[in-house]
Amino acid sequence: MLPRVLVCGEIEYVQDEFEEMFRGIAEIVHLVSESRSHFLSSFGPNGPYEGTVALYRRNTSSAVIGKFDAPLIHALADTSKVRWIAQSSSGYDEIDVQACKERGILVSNTPRANEDATATTALYLMISCLRRFSMAERSLRSGTWKTPCDAAQTHDVTGRTLGIFGLGGIGLRFARLAHAFSMHIIYFSRRKAESVPDWCEYVSSLEELCKQADVLSIHVPLNQSTAGIIGEKEIRTLRRGSVLLNTSRGRIVDQEAMIRALGDGHLSSVGLDVYPDEPRIDPRLLTFPQCTLLPHIGGVSAESSRAKELQALGNLKAFVLGGIGENIVPELRTEIGNSTML
Repeated sequence: MLPRVLVCGEIEYVQDEFEEMFRGIAEIVHLVSESRSHFLSSFGPNGPYEGTVALYRRNTSSAVIGKFDAPLIHALADTSKVRWIAQSSSGYDEIDVQACKERGILVSNTPRANEDATATTALYLMISCLRRFSMAERSLRSGTWKTPCDAAQTHDVTGRTLGIFGLGGIGLRFARLAHAFSMHIIYFSRRKAESVPDWCEYVSSLEELCKQADVLSIHVPLNQSTAGIIGEKEIRTLRRGSVLLNTSRGRIVDQEAMIRALGDGHLSSVGLDVYPDEPRIDPRLLTFPQCTLLPHIGGVSAESSRAKELQALGNLKAFVLGGIGENIVPELRTEIGNSTML
């Protein structure tokens, strides 16, 4: 009998490849539940998900079964044979990895699939905020030409200092793009990165990064240690008139502190693709026309979406074939030796 794999969220871009990848090695089961309770009760004998050993997960499935929080993970471990969750995105904050660790369930993500899409979004936000292009376009569309645009409030990118908080794949890709503008690139991460260009300068602390940056761009994952890490102190350490960019997760930034700094001019602008309580947007943000705001689309393109699906399915296939998959999230890599094998 083939192991069963449950798909939580549609496969949109690689349907043909998906069927070929798992032909003869796994039985594919699709999510049919319309509620969280039905989902959790369906892994037992004669249930539609009986015998499932691994899940493919998209965040869109949370509309039906909710986030994979601790109660769901513990219930899943109690009622099923699931030992692998293949998240189809680089971010995995909707999965309680600590609960997974406690129950012997491993989680993979897709850390490289949307690097270019997200990095180019950060580049767009930076240019738009410094030059106030978003405000200018809205003015043109409203029929006021460039009436609200003030050249004294716009600035060139060239020669400014870009501070990157978190030099992973996305942060480094953004650094390379920004370097084309002869920017001074500095970064701070938990540890000094290896094999980075000489022009990408490491600084010793987040405080030092904020002190030097004209533009601060956030590229760290959301977890217990990073939630709210960009707060009042960090924002006020930035130079007056600085720009803050966030393409990571909204809750990494103290939104109240950010809005206060916009209100008194300490921040000249912010470029955001993420928010603390999506899809709700704090209406106060809409009162700052100089800001560039996107609806969390930064990592999404046809190319990146296809790459994400292929990478997540590849992680899943590796688990089915060998009992251990690829791209395990950092918090769980120490659990590899203790994982349940197929």
